[in-house]
Amino acid sequence: MFSLLRGSNCSRLTAHRLGWSTPSPTSSSPVGDGSFGVSAPKPSIFNEFALKDRVGIVSGANRGLGLEMALALCELGAKIYAIDLPSTPSDDFKTVANYVKAMGEGRKLEYISGDVTDQLAIRAEVEKIGTNEGRFDVCIAAAGVLGPTIPTLEFGTEEFDKVLAVNVKGVLHTAQAAGRQMVRFGKGGSIIMIASASGTVVNRDHEWIAYNTSKSAVLQLARNMAADFGPQRIRVNTISPGYIYTKMTAAALEAQPELHERWASANPLGRLGLPEELRGVAAWLAGDSSAYCTGSDILVCGGHTVW
Repeated sequence: MFSLLRGSNCSRLTAHRLGWSTPSPTSSSPVGDGSFGVSAPKPSIFNEFALKDRVGIVSGANRGLGLEMALALCELGAKIYAIDLPSTPSDDFKTVANYVKAMGEGRKLEYISGDVTDQLAIRAEVEKIGTNEGRFDVCIAAAGVLGPTIPTLEFGTEEFDKVLAVNVKGVLHTAQAAGRQMVRFGKGGSIIMIASASGTVVNRDHEWIAYNTSKSAVLQLARNMAADFGPQRIRVNTISPGYIYTKMTAAALEAQPELHERWASANPLGRLGLPEELRGVAAWLAGDSSAYCTGSDILVCGGHTVW
């Protein structure tokens, strides 16, 4: 019912947006015969995903999912600053940064050592990026920790606070810092928070109460920010991955090989996800093709939550 391709008036609106020459009602060529007048149609969908010259940050991008998503944005033309805790970037990051540099055309991937739990420090770093680049467009808040596996009745306040400090406060600080720059330049923007399927359902047989609680909090944090920032054309959404095979999860699987089958069988697709399988949704949310999407959670979990 809402498709722009239905009805003659809507068809003409779509054709105008795409730069087509539409036949007039008196044209000898009937509408729908495949003729587009003097100019051939040119696809516009690729432009809607393009991020050329756009500037942003990805926290937790020294490795793993964060680095994979940072690379995706750079491939689309963006200048991305990766913020993570280590004082120097990992070998994986250096490899990806060199790859981005080799692509050229204004793409950039730079590393900044920073602690997302330090609100003022992150705010200052992101403000510096905005000042140097003269714009700010996209943010992916991907820094997070799993925390210890401790029975609920034994879980201490200190351990609980450490997980929430990174997974909730850190996401808040990152999104705040980005949002301030987006408001400063007045061009809107996209904030993407990495939540988890664990924020929607409980991981069976895993005592991850702090982690699961923190990811559920991220979902509500994004919804609140989406409501607050909408008038400034700043969109806020979340991505909720399921069990993804990364170097971090690989270490856990090496220690407990039986987990692989348990995790893989927990979703209808019967396998673990791969980091690159988050690239598409991150790219979509970052660009103009998702301009009417805010306050949404995109589950990338192989159907884990349907059971």
